[in-house]
Amino acid sequence: MSNSTSPKTNLKVVGLAVAGAVGGFLFGFDSSVVNGAVDAVRQQFNLSATLIGFAVASALIGCAIGAYMAGRIADRWGRIPAMIIGAVLFLASAIGAGLAIGVWDLVLWRVIGGLGIGMASVIAPAYIAEISPRKLRGRLASLQQLAITVGIFAALLSDTLFANAAGLASSQFWFGLEAWRWMFLAGAVPAVVYGVIAMRLPESPRFLVLKDRKDDVRKIFARIWPDDDVERAIRDMEEAIQVDAEGSKKGALRGNRFGLKPIVWIGIILSVFQQFVGINVIFYYSTTLWKAVGFQERDSFTISVITSVTNILVTFVAIFLVDRVGRKPILLFGSVGMTVSLGVMALAFSQAEIVKGAPSLPGGWGPLALIAANVFVVSFGASWGPIVWVLLGEIFPTRIRARALGIGAAAQWIANFLVTISFPPLASFSLVFTYGMYAFFAALSFFFVWKVVPETNGMSLEEANTLLPPKGSAKSENKIAGTRS
Repeated sequence: MSNSTSPKTNLKVVGLAVAGAVGGFLFGFDSSVVNGAVDAVRQQFNLSATLIGFAVASALIGCAIGAYMAGRIADRWGRIPAMIIGAVLFLASAIGAGLAIGVWDLVLWRVIGGLGIGMASVIAPAYIAEISPRKLRGRLASLQQLAITVGIFAALLSDTLFANAAGLASSQFWFGLEAWRWMFLAGAVPAVVYGVIAMRLPESPRFLVLKDRKDDVRKIFARIWPDDDVERAIRDMEEAIQVDAEGSKKGALRGNRFGLKPIVWIGIILSVFQQFVGINVIFYYSTTLWKAVGFQERDSFTISVITSVTNILVTFVAIFLVDRVGRKPILLFGSVGMTVSLGVMALAFSQAEIVKGAPSLPGGWGPLALIAANVFVVSFGASWGPIVWVLLGEIFPTRIRARALGIGAAAQWIANFLVTISFPPLASFSLVFTYGMYAFFAALSFFFVWKVVPETNGMSLEEANTLLPPKGSAKSENKIAGTRS
């Protein structure tokens, strides 16, 4: 297969990848829109710290289920039908949560929205990886995380606009509905856009090869990879599928250790580490957190928006570097940055004073905590945010990619749920302990990447699928080097 692609071809593939990544936008929007509504929901329904944590985290239960289901739906009916189902779930959740009459009603609609988020978290990276030529795949796969960060920004910005226009998030706004309800209802717009876009996208070529629809594959390749050897590309996919089929007679995902293939475990652990560093505490609870340490509500909303903009900008750093320096060096850099910044946050909160029953950071400790939080976001956004999604789209064999991605994403959402639901009670107990724990997991992630994660830069998906977890031996290194050549 030729490694060269014309500018015209590149634009077509980029266009498809951008369209496929719109699911990531909804993923970011729906998961973060609750940030601005947390305090208003707590007041309206008179919730305890534990119950508000569950209300926020409830969407993540749906995410785990949706991620697991997405692989089966995508393998049976295709990537595009899975996207459309996700869009419908997003739409239902936006309307239902906005019109919720009680906390359990809200939780139900958040779970339904979570199903859509979970499906998008699996389908978008799989689809982008499967329509991208190898030289562009890392950058295009990073669009998933860019779309997520843009969705987070859009959610926090709309939260801020509604809260400021109404005066407070709990104040009434249009048609007598509180501002926090409009925060949820705003999600209906991107949900409809996502559904319309999905209906116009071509199906994944690798899925069509899996279903023996080669004529359809040739038509799609003629549009998006016209300069490549189409027949060779099809043969490579067929050979990879055949190899995977031979190896999966006793169970596609099963392995000799702990019931799953080692490469599936790598995906699971990467996903768990991505969440156990506590990144979503910043995006789910940042408004509440900054209010707790002395900032006014208006300032807290503004700080959250600035943080989300920072997250978008640093994602471009990862997109620029991922196909130049590789996946592992970027992850290692991110682990170091996250460990240091989280450690500084723990130190800053150790100086907190209790004022009217709430922590307050004296002197320069408040600005220091704010700087450290943004350094943490920079370190994560330029590394673990996008690169984990790139690897999850690359490391699994074609035949099990959607299902293995589903398991990895489900593990990510379960880890996210545990972090999200535990933060309010942990924060009440000790912010020093909480951020110290996140710093500990960030440090562990460095050693995991260094010892276990394979480098897939510059390989086709079929070549990347031949990698075993590197064991540090000369034989393993020679195999990887030989695969690249």
